[in-house]
Amino acid sequence: MTGGRDELIELLQRAGLEVVEDQRIEDVLPPRAAWRPVIAHGAAPTVAVRRDLPGPVAELNAQWHRLALGSGVIDADGVFLIDVAGNWTCCGPRRWTRVRLTDWWDLAGVLGERPGQPEFVTVSTDGTTLIGATTEEYEVWLIALDRLPERQEAAARAAAQETPEERAAAWTTLCHGLRPSGRVRDLWAHGLARNPAVPDDLRAGLLGRSHFLLWRPLPTAVVEAAMVHPDWKVRQLLAEAQPNLTPEQRARLILGEQDAGRRWALTLIAADRRDELTEAAHRRLAADPSALVREEATRLPGLPVDVLAALAADDAPSVRASVCQTAWPLLGDPARTALLDDPDGRVRAEALLQHHEDHPMPRSVCDSEQLGHRAATSCRLERGLAEHLAQSGDAALRHALAGNPHLDPDLVALLAQDPDASVRFEVSTRPDLTEEQRAGIAIDFDPRTRCHPLDWVVARHEDPDAMRRLAASSHPLVRRSVARARHLPADVVDRLAHDDDRVVPLFLAESCDDAPADMLLRVRQWWTGSLSVPDRPLGHPNFPRRGLLRYADDPNPRMRQLALEDPQSTAELVERFSRDGDADVRRRAANDPRLTPASAVRLLDDPHEPVRHAAARHPGLPARVVVRLLRDPDTAETAALHASLPVAVMAQMLQWIQHPAGTTSGA
Repeated sequence: MTGGRDELIELLQRAGLEVVEDQRIEDVLPPRAAWRPVIAHGAAPTVAVRRDLPGPVAELNAQWHRLALGSGVIDADGVFLIDVAGNWTCCGPRRWTRVRLTDWWDLAGVLGERPGQPEFVTVSTDGTTLIGATTEEYEVWLIALDRLPERQEAAARAAAQETPEERAAAWTTLCHGLRPSGRVRDLWAHGLARNPAVPDDLRAGLLGRSHFLLWRPLPTAVVEAAMVHPDWKVRQLLAEAQPNLTPEQRARLILGEQDAGRRWALTLIAADRRDELTEAAHRRLAADPSALVREEATRLPGLPVDVLAALAADDAPSVRASVCQTAWPLLGDPARTALLDDPDGRVRAEALLQHHEDHPMPRSVCDSEQLGHRAATSCRLERGLAEHLAQSGDAALRHALAGNPHLDPDLVALLAQDPDASVRFEVSTRPDLTEEQRAGIAIDFDPRTRCHPLDWVVARHEDPDAMRRLAASSHPLVRRSVARARHLPADVVDRLAHDDDRVVPLFLAESCDDAPADMLLRVRQWWTGSLSVPDRPLGHPNFPRRGLLRYADDPNPRMRQLALEDPQSTAELVERFSRDGDADVRRRAANDPRLTPASAVRLLDDPHEPVRHAAARHPGLPARVVVRLLRDPDTAETAALHASLPVAVMAQMLQWIQHPAGTTSGA
């Protein structure tokens, strides 16, 4: 059977089941783990019904119902969990469906390829008992199991036992077993691309197989191989993502493209990233046959002055206009005059906008060239034009004017009382206001709004006096911008650490190396998102490491996890946390190398996917378990990250990735 979640719901309803739908993750073993003992070699039926008997459907339904009631699979509210064989998810792991029997129902007649050939597993909502239905050659088996948690514990302990000989033999089963499916091969490629243990000679073989590869720093040999890779997407991603490209390599990469569109794309990437290129590359790109390439070349840093002058006289108006935007201060008076008088309207407009950053613009020029919003944002304006724009009925135009750095104080004061909230807010972030003036502007500020630091505050990060003054600002965006400084005076740090706006200490925890330990603990207690700096606040150098054992019994699971960061924490505490009622605490335990192999195996069947994936990378996992994970599409990518993979096994995996001929879909 194949289909998505909606088709599964429809199937269950046709089988006479009421779906008690919700989005919870059931706190029981996941469906894949529940199927394992049902289909295992050596499994024995609790009840077997011959397929050639008359009326097998009614008999199967009756036997399942008898077992379900007797074992407690159906709870007091008539609810149980069910999973039906087949591909019922388009992405992510499959999950249980919570159901209840209606007045009529027919599991054996509907939940299979044909009536009387059922394939499903039912589990009690407390996860202690299951009944699986599976169709064999001559019979249909109903397999009932109780004490599931105890069985899981015992199975995990048994699986964790492994001799060196058994470990070597397990790797052999991967290398000589069924070839993996296409999906599994792709997942292996993504995992190996991020596995730091993969040797460089094997890493080069992953080019074109995984986009993850090019984001990590690569050795010269792999970079050179990527530069001449036949797949254009590999070369494009190399330019965009690879941190180890030298200016000479970037130049060769761009100039090596024969297709003008691809040269344009790589030049655009280099310009956006502000990448350095060689002078020879600058000159060749400035003379490129494609006007699109020449236009992007104007944005490259470090262009020689004579090259800029040549581009300012380029035949293509788009190139000349771009030079106005990027290099106006570097052009001589003759070139500027020519651009101001350019016959092309776009070029002339760009030149006028640059020219009037230093020379007041009259209203006649603004109107004749239709410069409107852009002129309002950055140009020096004659008084009459500035007054006209400040009194415009267009709120967007007034908003653009509100940030103009050349605006007279009385017009700034007028816009500070503007009826439009966005205009007032823009005025409130101006650098030329006193803090008294800023406090007098009525603004609407949603603390949940994503915001970027104010550039003018960032420019003053090295000025202690400015930071003291701005840290006392009434404006939350100003204080947030101060908190982005890497270093701050102690009194400023103390003020910001106790700010009423919780985002201020959050930014302090992320950006400031002087953030205090007690504040970092407070942020850790409530912040559940991710930061642009990995692992902060926990990874902050000032985060306290000692004395954290006192949180081992804290009701807040985020604080409870901190006990394992204490140098005096023990392996026994790791084991205890691996059974914690909170999934995040169990995941932290699964990431701890002190966790026993048996507990790591047990957590592979945790209800929550992040816990399972953390356990799948545990260094103590037996090889046969890693092999099983490598063959399972749900865990193949994570298992390919495992540090214990022998180089010979990695090489075999790479061979399968590169040469899929003859593979099967069995894995």
